[in-house]
Amino acid sequence: MTGPGPYTLAPRLRAHPAIRSKLGIARAAGMLGLTAGSAGRPGDDAAMIATADGVDLLAGEGFIPAFVQADPWFAGWCGVMVNLSDIAAMGGRARALIDMVWAPDEASALPLMTGLRDAAAAYGVPLVGGHTNFAASELNLAVSVLGKATVPVTSFDARPGDVLLAAIDHRGHYVNFDNYCAALDAPHARLRGDLALLPELAEAGLLNAGKDISQGGIAGTALMLAECSNVAIALDLDQITPPDGVGLERWMRSFPSFGFLLSVSRENAGKVCNAFRARGIWASRIGAVSEGSRVDLIQGQDTALFWDYASAPYLSFSGKETANA
Repeated sequence: MTGPGPYTLAPRLRAHPAIRSKLGIARAAGMLGLTAGSAGRPGDDAAMIATADGVDLLAGEGFIPAFVQADPWFAGWCGVMVNLSDIAAMGGRARALIDMVWAPDEASALPLMTGLRDAAAAYGVPLVGGHTNFAASELNLAVSVLGKATVPVTSFDARPGDVLLAAIDHRGHYVNFDNYCAALDAPHARLRGDLALLPELAEAGLLNAGKDISQGGIAGTALMLAECSNVAIALDLDQITPPDGVGLERWMRSFPSFGFLLSVSRENAGKVCNAFRARGIWASRIGAVSEGSRVDLIQGQDTALFWDYASAPYLSFSGKETANA
């Protein structure tokens, strides 16, 4: 594989703003007095509320104002897309969305609202209301989603001995910053079927743990999964294949429109990969889960430390904390 090796790549990723931005989660949680043992189990892609027939899932996303103002239609689309990914990552099916829009006037809000409407129609999940202000100083957006899971997939259940899989749709291109979007030109039926695959795999008992690949990319998401599950993860750079024309370093920190890290048993790895590949989605084993607190980058005989959350907490939501609560 061409590009920087692990010794060069690890410190570059560790210092990148997209990865370091997640450190704010721990500060916010501390201000609210939240831990991994709090109601809803903070640290996951969505809050879990137990019900008689599984769990309700509740998630939300707020967007960087510069991102919203640079491309309001795409920001509206992303408001739907990223929330639905959070629900799918937890083995759930989305039921409804609400939006919170601030705009100076109706005309400036229209592209944003159109993006929200278009994405909701594409994914087949209704927008059922929200909050709108047409007297704000600038355009801003937040979106929330409600979902349901009968067999939830969490960030807290990766097990030593698991293999780490990545499933990412390569059929796209970069849109704004390091956002790799494979959704805009995809048939709507395919978008819906791709997301539906996650709860189907969960209900078949094939997934132990998982997260959607968010801001922070493969590297940052693997770190979040490792810390929540109180395990170590070694990422094998030779097994991570970026889309054509994309360098490994950028890919490791990119935010794909469809991308998941999944911790599965060795005997189930092939079944899970084949299920994604049957839908045209790149899927491969990219690492291993073991005991410890390190996330390492490996290539051949070389191993470089990306992060050790025991000495430098990342989210500060550890499965160990929950077990001892």
